[in-house]
Parts: sequence; structure tokens; C-alpha cells
Amino acid sequence: MQRTHGCGQLNEDLVGQSVTLCGWLHRRRDHGGLSFIDLRDRSGLAQVVFNAKTDAALHQQAKDLGVEYVLRITGTVRKRPAGTLNPKLPSGMVEVAAATVEVLNAAKPPPFEIDDQAEVSEDVRMQWRYLDLRRPASRQKLLVRHRIIHRIRQTLDAEGFLEIETPILTKSTPEGARDYLVPSRVNHGRFFALPQSPQLFKQLLMVAGLERYFQIARCFRDEDLRAERQPEFTQLDLEMSFVTEEDVFAVIEQVLQHVFQDVLGVPLAAPFPRMTHQDATARYQTDKPNLRTEQAPWAFCWVTDFPLFQWNPQTKRWDAEHHPFTAPHPDDAALLASDPGTVRARAYDLVFNGVELGSGSIRIHQAPMQQAVFKVLGLSEQAIQDRFGFLLQAFAYGAPPHGGFAFGLDRLTAIVTQAESIREVIAFPKTQTAVCPVTGAPSEVTEAQMKELGLIVVKAATS
Repeated sequence: MQRTHGCGQLNEDLVGQSVTLCGWLHRRRDHGGLSFIDLRDRSGLAQVVFNAKTDAALHQQAKDLGVEYVLRITGTVRKRPAGTLNPKLPSGMVEVAAATVEVLNAAKPPPFEIDDQAEVSEDVRMQWRYLDLRRPASRQKLLVRHRIIHRIRQTLDAEGFLEIETPILTKSTPEGARDYLVPSRVNHGRFFALPQSPQLFKQLLMVAGLERYFQIARCFRDEDLRAERQPEFTQLDLEMSFVTEEDVFAVIEQVLQHVFQDVLGVPLAAPFPRMTHQDATARYQTDKPNLRTEQAPWAFCWVTDFPLFQWNPQTKRWDAEHHPFTAPHPDDAALLASDPGTVRARAYDLVFNGVELGSGSIRIHQAPMQQAVFKVLGLSEQAIQDRFGFLLQAFAYGAPPHGGFAFGLDRLTAIVTQAESIREVIAFPKTQTAVCPVTGAPSEVTEAQMKELGLIVVKAATS
């Protein structure tokens, strides 16, 4: 190891010991024969002292160091003199009397101060995101995100769930937002799609008899962006066999209880309140009711019994309210063909303070019912087979009743950290025009690459 301790790990127990620290020069202060450096790494700050009386050459070397230089410093830990203690820092009771300093890398002056107090626009911070993430407040959001995911994995493992990855290069089955398409080099004219969710694969895992699946899943949607949308995002995705809505609710409530208690120290009371879609829209004029009060600020609510379909006046046909794999309410199934607008879905949303955190449903697990729903959506037999034939074939081999849920980890982390936008809790987010501000992607590619894929770019006609 190039270092013995993290900068923020120094304390009075180490007084008299020699330590080696590595990090970035956060701040330098010169006081005549004494120079002070605040060295920063992920663990925090350490104060390092250079004394011209004891080592003039080393003192001069320190004066030549620039902000954000990457350094390795060896020295002896000692108590800070009276009146210079800093109780705000974990390492604020001690300092390091420098013996050697090595420049591991020089640095240009950064475009903004690497400090939480500096006011920097979001556009600038995201353009220089790798510098922004050196700031403790920005980095802390990613540390919280890590702890949330870690706690989710612990909870679901204890409940018998298996973490299973599903394909990223998959089949285009457009039923929601636009797919991101990936051309195939070895099969010209054919395309993979990036998954909008692992929906069909997790249902196939239930057919496979795995019974309890989850995934920290990357998902992709080519849609118009808003402040709380990204073209690529992460969700907790899970599926369970032989369950009802109540079983799914219980698992999700347990996950969130553990996350809020262990990460935030905030207890959540369960079960969460429930209300039907009809009640929510009648009482609150929205299907995302905000139930928080002074007594219940951090307020979750399940909204159930959504309509299975919604009428699309532009296409003059029925669309799925959630997705076409959601089971109809048993009491309404007979109305599928004659009055689809009145059919309730076994679908449910989890709402937090007026924001939809996630959604799920009990799925269709029988081929005839799935075909009936496809027919209401106006899909022809050929379209059904082309898009979903593999799913119907799987159902023919004994699919168990199953249901699941997914919620956005980006949104949950933003809520937990009180971030202004989900961009704050994503390491390298896209802009609202779906551009990476760090790399400039998407970018043009060479003619040779296009030729290899059998593609040409046709420029849009100008008006």
C-alpha cells in the first residue's frame, strides 16, 4: 500500500507514530517559517505542517505545491498546539509533522474551488463531474447510494431472493417509451434493443422455477427528458412466485424500513396506508396523493386497482395503463372484450410524498389471458407472435402465478439525500438533451464503423 492511513482516520491514539498519507492538496497556508497543507482524500482532511527551522528544503518544496496536486506525505502524528484544535474534523485534534513529500501528479488550477461552500452552477459541475465528486457533499450522495444498495441486498438475501442478471442486448418489444436500438454487425438489418426494464426476463425466471429474483437493474428509455428522468437509470427489480399483492407489499415495506432505519436512522411504520385509484383521484384529484403531515413527514402510500387500459385518442385504440403483462382483476376479467375501459388491473404504485417511487403488479401467467389482453391492445396474431411468441411459448410449459415490483434507486437516493435532482445522485448523468456533459456522447462514428454495420446516415430534410 502506498499509504498507512486515510487522512480522516488520524486521531490522538496515533500520536508519536509515523504515518504515510496520500491525497490531494486541498488548501495551503503560509505563515513565515511554517507552512500548513490540508491534505484531502475520501476519508477526510489532515493538517500537515512544514517547518523551515527543522527542514528548510522541505519547507521550500511545500511552498511550490499547487492546489489539487496529488501527494504522498510521510511524517509523525502529534497533538495540535492549544488554540488550533478543530473539533469539526475527525482528525482535528492532531496534525502531521512532515518528513517527506512526493508529488505523484501535478494539477492544473481547477475551474472551480473544490469546496462545499463554493457556489457553482449545475451545468459547470456536471461538465467537470470528476472534480465535483471530489467535494464532500457531492461524494456523500454516492456513499449514501452505496449504503442503500448494500442494505437492499442484505434484506432480500435474508428473504431468499436470488440476485440474477438479465440481458442488456435484447429484443425490441415496444410497448412503452421508445427503445434504444443497437445494430447487429453479424446480422445486417437486425437490431438489439436496450431493455426498458427486465420485465419479460424476470417473468421467464419465474417460469424457470427460481421463485424469488431481484436485480439492481440498468434500464434505458429513449424518451423526452424532464428534471427527474434520465435515458439510463437504475432500479430495484424483483419478482416472486405464488404471491398476492399483500406478499409483494410486505417485502417492499421491509426493504424500505431497513433502508430508512439503517441509512437514515428514521423508523418507518408498516404496513403503509392503501387506497384504490378511484379513491385517490376522487379525494386528491391525483393518483399520487401526498399524505405527509407534521406527524408523518417521510409518508408512503400504496395506490391499487388502477384501470387496466386507457384510451388513446390519437391512435384511437386502447393502451395498457402500466404494461400489457398486468393481470386483470378477477371480478372484471369477463369484461375484457365487451367493456375494456371498466376493467381494473392488479397493479399498484408506491407513492412517497406525492411522488411515484415505483410500481408493480400481479402478472398474467396463462397464455389465453395474455393473448386476450394483446387483442384488446389491437395487436394482430402476427404481431403477437413476432414480439411475444417466446413468452407465450414459455407459459405453455407451466408458468406459476407471480408478481413483482420495481422502484427507481436514483429517485429513492435523491429523496433520502434531499437532492434537488436525480442527477445529483448519479455519478455521470446526462443533460436534459440526453448528452453526456463529460464525454460529449452521443458522437459521430467513422464511415468504416458504419459500413461494417451496414448503415448509412440520412440527413433530415430542411424546411
